[in-house]
Amino acid sequence: MAWLITNLITWLVAKGSVAGDGSKVAYWSTDGRHRWDSGHYLSIAKTGYEMFWCRERYPNFRDVMCGNVAWFPGYPMSVRAVSATGLSYEISAVVVTEASLFGMFAVLWWLLGARLTWATGLTLAIGAVFPGGIYLHAIFPIATGTLALLVCIAGVKRGSWGIAAAGGFVAASCYPVGAAAAGMLLLSAFFAWQGHTWPVRCAKAGSSAALAGCGVLWAKWLMWQATGRWDAYEVIQKSSYQQGDLRQPFDEMRKAYYFPFRDWYRPEGPLPWLVEHSLAAHRTQLCLNITFFLLILATAAVRLLRNRRLDVEEWAALILTVAIFLLPFFAGAEMSWYRNHAQMFVGLILVRRMPRWVQVSLLVFCSIQYALLGAMFFAGVLV
Repeated sequence: MAWLITNLITWLVAKGSVAGDGSKVAYWSTDGRHRWDSGHYLSIAKTGYEMFWCRERYPNFRDVMCGNVAWFPGYPMSVRAVSATGLSYEISAVVVTEASLFGMFAVLWWLLGARLTWATGLTLAIGAVFPGGIYLHAIFPIATGTLALLVCIAGVKRGSWGIAAAGGFVAASCYPVGAAAAGMLLLSAFFAWQGHTWPVRCAKAGSSAALAGCGVLWAKWLMWQATGRWDAYEVIQKSSYQQGDLRQPFDEMRKAYYFPFRDWYRPEGPLPWLVEHSLAAHRTQLCLNITFFLLILATAAVRLLRNRRLDVEEWAALILTVAIFLLPFFAGAEMSWYRNHAQMFVGLILVRRMPRWVQVSLLVFCSIQYALLGAMFFAGVLV
């Protein structure tokens, strides 16, 4: 039901974001799910990796590196696998995305105890309009990577290092932020595997973290196979996107708040009402993301003070939420932090512990922001 409701809401947002006859097909067409980086993920699925100097193909382009080695292979390889059924790459990409989103709700439901209460019902409702969740429907790896993170948490909760490692591997191979799974698994020796001695706990935590980290090594290996360079990812990030160095996170937050979407990507011509009022929605998005992050920290702190403990899955969700929130600002993800932060979906495991009035308030603000950011997305404003 949560999956159906989030699709219905997104369809309504799409209708309100596109003028004319396009409103009838924007959400249901593959073009409606395709934005900017989607083309790179599809190119990886179709032909693999490549890297070249831009001026070799585009004489008037600036002198930087071009190619698709700035994007990880987990999602494109899944798309390639589904396309073997005969579906087009574009349709396969949407199938992978929506199947992953359905899986996210299914695994979250299990982690919430698979029992409908006010707390779990409101948590699922917030998940249906989660901040940045518009990218959970797009031709992007956000949904697949988030599903993998939830599977990783489920593996830790069940005491299965194999499931945890598999989830971590896929998460790390889908999106750079997913590599946080390896760090969480390494720390899991302190809060999971409780039925074992310390050497066994450390062994399970270390081995699952190492296998999860292999997701990044797999990505690097594929890039090396195609380009002959182990540092292809770092080279294109530095050359074309000025990323790769550690940044001052508070400076990056300030840049994210003032990033001029309204001036840079405003569509031409008259705009629908919803789009007109959404062109600065990245600012309220940042405020909401910070609020969600602080609420997760506060909820965990209250649980520790009252009960002297957190459940295994709550520790895992807390560590991942903190890492997912902070990593984009340390890396300088000026134009993509709102996509990265959509993976804080894992923090919903702790949202069920919040007071009901906090859950309801969060649901209201998330719903409003979902409509605003969704309008920006379907209007072509977001990258």
